[in-house]
Amino acid sequence: MPSPVFSAAHSAAPAGLSLPRHAPLVAAVRDGMVESVHYGSAVALAADGSVAASAGDPAAPFYPRSALKPLQAVAMVRAGLELPADLLALAAASHSGAAAHRNGALRILELHGLAPTDLGNSTDLPYGTSEREDWLRTGGSSTQITQNCSGKHAAMVGTCVINGWPVQGYLDPSHPLQQLVARTVIDLTGEEPAVVSTDGCGTPLFALTLGGMARAFARIAQAAADDDGSPEAAVGLAMQQHPEMVAGDGRDVTALMHLLPGSVAKDGFEGVQLVGLPDGSAVAVKISDGGDRARMPATVHLLEALDVDTEPLAGIATAPVLGGGHEVGRLLATDFLNHLSVPVNEAL
Repeated sequence: MPSPVFSAAHSAAPAGLSLPRHAPLVAAVRDGMVESVHYGSAVALAADGSVAASAGDPAAPFYPRSALKPLQAVAMVRAGLELPADLLALAAASHSGAAAHRNGALRILELHGLAPTDLGNSTDLPYGTSEREDWLRTGGSSTQITQNCSGKHAAMVGTCVINGWPVQGYLDPSHPLQQLVARTVIDLTGEEPAVVSTDGCGTPLFALTLGGMARAFARIAQAAADDDGSPEAAVGLAMQQHPEMVAGDGRDVTALMHLLPGSVAKDGFEGVQLVGLPDGSAVAVKISDGGDRARMPATVHLLEALDVDTEPLAGIATAPVLGGGHEVGRLLATDFLNHLSVPVNEAL
């Protein structure tokens, strides 16, 4: 008997569900023919906050997922969290679960007299493929420390200790920590969330626009460039100085920050990518089908709208399409920059 989960009665979208007007951003080309297309939306903000370029429906609310982590880290620094730069970068990370990441999360806990049992995040194996294989080879299983958000959660419970807030229940939206995070998100993005949900790791998740998230990353990257002593600068500098803690070996976000000095970059599940630049410009991308492979090609192409020299990023801007183990095509950004609406003196 078929499972009801896959029956027509349970698979139709609810009536009246609003669907964003996405545009084709990335194509998989096999032997000269387009095999698959990833649709999405994107925006590039100039240093003055105006829209340099946009595609699709950048004003449609979306869930930034883990791209929210730098904003959450700013909130914690505003609340008095002080960590060495490598550990602050880990607080803003979706790490691969390498030994440095696991030990870093434990260090954050130990600095505040806490233990892994104080964490409220979900359990998981290491996110990185090689890291996960190494962990399993040694008999490891899913834990909260190996879960890719453990640095953020360790920093959250540490922030609770610093402020005398209860550690128990720190994920509840009404908790003082999450109330501070919500206010910080509104401040950095300049907008009220359209919806509040729950992220995969258990933290409150805010639906925002690509423009709002781009503004937040622009503020963090510019503060880091100015080294102005603000919480935004502290988080941005930590991420720039320790990009391997933000993601890990072989991860494109870590590579981007190495290859594009002064940038602050963070990905998120379901095809999300943010990049802030030192002059206060930024780009934001959401791939509609959540395809992770399309995230970086669209982002690198969008950076061209800000006159960024993307030649150093060529290695992460595409990927081979294989046939019989040999390259027969490429994953390529479409020419969406040639079809953009480019408003004059208009900010999202």
